[in-house]
Amino acid sequence: MFRRSFNRFCAGEENRVGTRTVFVGNHPVSETEAYIAQRFCDNRIVSSKYTLWNFLPKNLFEQFRRIANFYFLIIFLVQVTVDTPTSPVTSGLPLFFVITVTAIKQGYEDWLRHRADNEVNKSTVYIIENAKRVRKESEKIKVGDVVEVQADETFPCDLILLSSCTGDGTCYVTTASLDGESNCKTHYAVRDTIALCTAESIDTLRAAIECEQPQPDLYKSLGPENLLLKGATLKNTKKIYGVAVYTGMETKMALNYQGKSQKRSAVEKSINAFLIVYLFILLTKAAVCTTLKYVWQSTPYNDEPWYNQKTQKERETLKVLKMFTDFLSFMVLFNFIIPVSMYVTVEMQKFLGSFFISWDKDFYDEEINEGALVNTSDLNEELGQVDYIFTDKTGTLTENSMEFIECCIDGHKYKGAAQETDGLSQTDGPLTYFDKADKNREELFLRALCLCHTVEIKTNDAVDGPTESAELTYMSSSPDEIALVKGAKKYGFTFVGIRNGHMRVENQRKEIEEYELLHTLNFDSVRRRMSVIVKTQAGDILLFCKGADSAVFPRVQNHEIELTKAHVERNAMDGYRTLCVAFKEIAPDDYERINRQLIEAKMALQDREEKMEKVFDDIETNMNLIGATAVEDKLQDQAAETIEALHAAGLKVWVLTGDKMETAKSTCYACRLFQTSTELLELTTKTIEESERKEDRLHELLIEYRKKLLHDFPKSTRSLKKAWTEHQEYGLIIDGSTLSLILNSSQDSSSNNYKSIFLQICMKCTAVLCCRMAPLQKAQIVRMVKNLKGSPITLSIGDGANDVSMILESHVGIGIKGKEGRQAARNSDYAVPKFKHLKKLLLAHGHLYYVRIAHLVQYFFYKNLCFILPQFLYQFFCGFSQQPLYDAAYLTMYNICFTSLPILAYSLLEQHINIDTLTSDPRLYMKISGNAMLQLGPFLYWTFLAAFEGTVFFFGTYFLFQTSSLEENAKVYGNWTFGTIVFTVLVFTVTLKLALDTRFWTWINHFVIWGSLAFYVFFSFFWGGIIWPFLKQQRMYFVFAQMLSSVSTWLAIVLLIFISLFPEILLIVLKNVRRRSARRNLSCKRASDSLSARPSVRPLLLRTFSDESNIL
Repeated sequence: MFRRSFNRFCAGEENRVGTRTVFVGNHPVSETEAYIAQRFCDNRIVSSKYTLWNFLPKNLFEQFRRIANFYFLIIFLVQVTVDTPTSPVTSGLPLFFVITVTAIKQGYEDWLRHRADNEVNKSTVYIIENAKRVRKESEKIKVGDVVEVQADETFPCDLILLSSCTGDGTCYVTTASLDGESNCKTHYAVRDTIALCTAESIDTLRAAIECEQPQPDLYKSLGPENLLLKGATLKNTKKIYGVAVYTGMETKMALNYQGKSQKRSAVEKSINAFLIVYLFILLTKAAVCTTLKYVWQSTPYNDEPWYNQKTQKERETLKVLKMFTDFLSFMVLFNFIIPVSMYVTVEMQKFLGSFFISWDKDFYDEEINEGALVNTSDLNEELGQVDYIFTDKTGTLTENSMEFIECCIDGHKYKGAAQETDGLSQTDGPLTYFDKADKNREELFLRALCLCHTVEIKTNDAVDGPTESAELTYMSSSPDEIALVKGAKKYGFTFVGIRNGHMRVENQRKEIEEYELLHTLNFDSVRRRMSVIVKTQAGDILLFCKGADSAVFPRVQNHEIELTKAHVERNAMDGYRTLCVAFKEIAPDDYERINRQLIEAKMALQDREEKMEKVFDDIETNMNLIGATAVEDKLQDQAAETIEALHAAGLKVWVLTGDKMETAKSTCYACRLFQTSTELLELTTKTIEESERKEDRLHELLIEYRKKLLHDFPKSTRSLKKAWTEHQEYGLIIDGSTLSLILNSSQDSSSNNYKSIFLQICMKCTAVLCCRMAPLQKAQIVRMVKNLKGSPITLSIGDGANDVSMILESHVGIGIKGKEGRQAARNSDYAVPKFKHLKKLLLAHGHLYYVRIAHLVQYFFYKNLCFILPQFLYQFFCGFSQQPLYDAAYLTMYNICFTSLPILAYSLLEQHINIDTLTSDPRLYMKISGNAMLQLGPFLYWTFLAAFEGTVFFFGTYFLFQTSSLEENAKVYGNWTFGTIVFTVLVFTVTLKLALDTRFWTWINHFVIWGSLAFYVFFSFFWGGIIWPFLKQQRMYFVFAQMLSSVSTWLAIVLLIFISLFPEILLIVLKNVRRRSARRNLSCKRASDSLSARPSVRPLLLRTFSDESNIL
């Protein structure tokens, strides 16, 4: 009989598809039935990517999926198989260095994951076997094992709660590591096993559990009040027993594990575009040299001179095959134009640079004792390219710290604390033209506030007895609920906790009323309401419901709505959050049916959510409206200043919220998203309900708004950001139902597309407010803007689970470490404690990260073109014989040692503009928007600069060599001296170019720049000063030392470096002259302004943005 009741509780459905059967204690249910042990995964957690055996092949496979790595592998294989002018070491060693560094980095990260996994897998747990506590490692738990968990221990796998040390079978759990909610949640044991509180009694249990297969959703599970999730912690309960139903990688925590974000930044896309351009240049060079080689050899003397006769095999080789191998040889000779080491430098820059966000003391919040968190370092530079910001309202712009302000009962307004003598009859807030409500209705309303919630009590240990309500601490995942319970307490009704399944309320007469809690219909973002079904001491069954007005008004009597609706709208206009409260009596017969339906829906193994939603929908009908509440959510510190700064930086801020339009609109004015001068365009249910056909009215409004905006704004999108401060500002307000109409409109082919017109309107508005938004609609809006022409960069910021969809959808997701749990922070790319931190994150960190990495990318291509161009020009003077200009050691070391550290230090430390200046003048952010530093113009500038300098290196040295004897003893320099002079000028020029670009000098910059040059000189002396036994030809022996013995060489090197850098020096001088002139003009303007009319009454921040000219 017990087995049947247990199965009915856990299954409740005939269809067993996609389910599993778990035998408690791994005992067969009856001796007569055959027991076949089912195979489930063990309890090992594996978050690591590699093992000792597969690390090498798997890591190499992943690295060679990168185009640049694969390209250099092909070049290396060509050098090994074909007779090429350079040694395979020249491309093999840099490739090996890049592959090794990346493998070490990834191997270390995976080792840390292995270590974390072992800490969990090897932890000690206690299993009940043969009526005894057996100590085991966590990884050895099997599905069906009965596990004992004690206070403050974490659950080692997903358990069904069988019994607890408390008499009523309850236990308290915190899920902070899962969803960030630190409040205690109450879980209940299966009713049939509550009495089994010892190891001996638990071991006698013979039962089977029929449950669904594992799924990742934390909140959709078999009997959520019975399921204890792995990673959660047992609190305020000495001991519990539970049976393992999901283990290891099938637990909800493991299924919710998310790897590193796969978002790609705009800079990465630019790098790929540049690589294609330089690959084309490489192919062109190889093709030109191959063609000219055969033109050169068309003369018999050039093809086969007397001193270099061809062998018989060379004469018999097919010409086409010879041309192909020559083409490959030139490819190998010029392959260093593709900077393979750039990838590892970019990765190191991103990884090390992300620490600056974590270390920033300005992001530290004393209230939560935490700072900023970086979940991915791949998007640092994207913070400097944001065009659109999508922000949640509650908990992001506001504190999510609720305070009960007032309430309305049957249309009568109540505000302020009540007098103890007469409950709510004497208040300091009722309006003079309202009488007070009926006494019974007042008490009914306050009982509803005390009963309709999921608040839990944490009682102070110093208090004797649970009725000492003054010392009670309320805990809930929703601050609204705590505010409402405290509001009821102000008026004499105090919720004092739950005991043995009964909710206890202390009324105004200090009497304790008990209500049996029969069912809780939990809140969700789709229904936008919650309900409880309770049974009074007299036996009456009542349903209390609270929720948004749009969710409650359609479910109550029409004649009750009008008076309350007026209060709700007025409170929303004042910026308060409003909830409506309703109730209904349930007849015993109806309750039996409702109870049966609820249990069946809760125990369903297929389509549980849909069935529960349908049952909830049927129950919450024909209710009676009692009243409404108003709760204030205070604006976050510096939220208004942050939005003003972001607006001045040319960013468009959209607020996406589920709140009422009036409440959200009031908040938008308070945080200066809308200015008093902003003209608001509304596309809401109210504005389109005037017409019989909503779509026709919507189309009229869209056309009207588009004409208005196109008339006021310039056509050029480039000047659009500046036009915001010069023209009338417009703001758009749209609600969820109208957005659905726009996205799913059934319009004929002749009419304009609603969506495209809507987007045109949005692009011209400085701010957009979207209210009554479902989480899915938030993501739809972000996706819609992402797909606009020009692919603008989007950023989403929010603090709750309902913001996760838009955070994942946008290019950059930022989570607020708020009071609605940590789901948003866990799923984000970056997490900050407050909305105000977004200002510095974008305007300072984002700006600097972008400038640094853009300079790094351009510099890498520049220095490699400087490196290879002289090699290309040299072919015109050596008969296209593929003779290398540089020694193999220089080819190998150029990118690895001689020029790598200075640019890495620059890309980590450079501050071309002071951080305080960047945050105080947001307009500077506009100068780098639109990927400005990696566009065609800057790319061509760097390319032509490299071409100019490479030409100077080669021909400057060439003209120097017109005098064949450069030494006093008439010795003649050879081709390796020529190449070494060119290489010396090259290394010094590209390094000093970076020194000229550096604005923020630290000891690290000095050390790596001058240290790299010193290392090059030292290496050249060292490499040429020893006869190396492993080299076949000692072609560099004493070349560098002999070269520097000539005064002419010294003069030539210094002169060529100066000529190469002269354009840069001239440009810097001209910029400084212009900057000084602009400063003088600005100081004169300020002096004249100070003598003119009285100062503006606008905020200082606005004056700074609009009155001062941009001088930088």
